[in-house]
Amino acid sequence: MKAKIHITLKSGVLDPQGKAIEGALHNMGFRGVKEVRQGKYIELDLAESDATKAKEAAQKMCEGLLANTVVERFKVEVE
Repeated sequence: MKAKIHITLKSGVLDPQGKAIEGALHNMGFRGVKEVRQGKYIELDLAESDATKAKEAAQKMCEGLLANTVVERFKVEVE
Protein backbone atom coordinates (compact mmCIF):
# COMPACT_ATOMS: atom_id res chain seq x y z
CA MET A 1 0.00 0.00 0.00
CA LYS A 2 1.31 3.45 -0.88
CA ALA A 3 1.26 6.40 1.53
CA LYS A 4 1.69 9.91 0.16
CA ILE A 5 2.79 12.50 2.68
CA HIS A 6 2.73 16.28 2.24
CA ILE A 7 4.68 18.25 4.85
CA THR A 8 4.44 22.04 5.03
CA LEU A 9 5.37 24.73 7.50
CA LYS A 10 2.59 25.84 9.81
CA SER A 11 1.12 29.25 9.06
CA GLY A 12 2.97 31.97 10.91
CA VAL A 13 6.31 30.16 10.66
CA LEU A 14 8.87 32.06 8.60
CA ASP A 15 9.80 30.34 5.33
CA PRO A 16 13.16 31.68 4.10
CA GLN A 17 13.32 29.10 1.29
CA GLY A 18 9.87 30.16 0.12
CA LYS A 19 10.97 33.80 0.14
CA ALA A 20 14.08 32.94 -1.91
CA ILE A 21 11.92 31.09 -4.47
CA GLU A 22 9.50 34.01 -4.55
CA GLY A 23 12.34 36.48 -5.20
CA ALA A 24 13.80 34.29 -7.94
CA LEU A 25 10.42 34.01 -9.65
CA HIS A 26 9.98 37.79 -9.52
CA ASN A 27 13.46 38.20 -11.03
CA MET A 28 12.40 35.84 -13.83
CA GLY A 29 9.44 38.11 -14.60
CA PHE A 30 6.69 36.25 -12.75
CA ARG A 31 5.38 39.32 -10.95
CA GLY A 32 1.96 37.81 -10.22
CA VAL A 33 3.35 35.49 -7.53
CA LYS A 34 2.25 36.91 -4.17
CA GLU A 35 3.69 34.35 -1.76
CA VAL A 36 5.57 31.04 -1.91
CA ARG A 37 5.55 28.41 0.82
CA GLN A 38 7.69 25.35 0.18
CA GLY A 39 7.46 21.91 1.72
CA LYS A 40 8.31 18.24 1.34
CA TYR A 41 6.61 15.34 -0.41
CA ILE A 42 7.35 11.76 0.61
CA GLU A 43 6.00 8.47 -0.78
CA LEU A 44 6.19 5.30 1.26
CA ASP A 45 5.48 1.80 -0.05
CA LEU A 46 4.12 -0.02 2.99
CA ALA A 47 3.71 -3.78 3.45
CA GLU A 48 0.22 -3.30 4.89
CA SER A 49 -3.08 -4.28 3.28
CA ASP A 50 -5.37 -2.43 5.71
CA ALA A 51 -5.72 1.25 4.74
CA THR A 52 -6.50 2.39 8.28
CA LYS A 53 -3.44 0.64 9.73
CA ALA A 54 -1.25 1.97 6.91
CA LYS A 55 -2.41 5.54 7.54
CA GLU A 56 -1.86 5.18 11.29
CA ALA A 57 1.65 3.84 10.72
CA ALA A 58 2.51 6.68 8.32
CA GLN A 59 1.17 9.24 10.79
CA LYS A 60 3.36 7.77 13.56
CA MET A 61 6.36 7.94 11.18
CA CYS A 62 5.62 11.62 10.56
CA GLU A 63 5.26 12.37 14.26
CA GLY A 64 8.43 10.47 15.15
CA LEU A 65 10.81 11.34 12.30
CA LEU A 66 9.53 12.72 9.01
CA ALA A 67 7.97 15.99 10.22
CA ASN A 68 9.01 18.48 12.87
CA THR A 69 5.56 18.84 14.43
CA VAL A 70 6.59 21.99 16.32
CA VAL A 71 6.80 24.00 13.08
CA GLU A 72 5.39 21.66 10.40
CA ARG A 73 2.03 20.10 9.65
CA PHE A 74 1.52 16.99 7.58
CA LYS A 75 -1.20 15.29 5.57
CA VAL A 76 -1.20 11.54 4.86
CA GLU A 77 -3.07 9.97 1.94
CA VAL A 78 -3.19 6.21 1.46
CA GLU A 79 -3.86 4.47 -1.86
